[in-house]
Amino acid sequence: METIERVHIMVKGRVQGVGFRAYVQQQAASLKLTGWVRNIGWSQVESVAEGPRASLENFIEAVRRGPSISRVEECSLAWETGSGEFASFEIRSSR
Repeated sequence: METIERVHIMVKGRVQGVGFRAYVQQQAASLKLTGWVRNIGWSQVESVAEGPRASLENFIEAVRRGPSISRVEECSLAWETGSGEFASFEIRSSR
């Protein structure tokens, strides 16, 4: 069985009002990842995703690209130990 890892991503830029959270959720679903995504303030999105390392690396690249109407200016990430606590990948309320 593959090891489950976790990545915590913070994205800054033109990421609000452009379908960014829905895009992130779709990317996670296509890679069979679990976790969540939410807005923080007006120009930031935060996401936590869990799954196999290779899938998470593909996810990170997709998040860095973003949907065509968005503009990712900064993307920071932290690798963490996976917990397996999520059943799916959801869009959470803004913080």
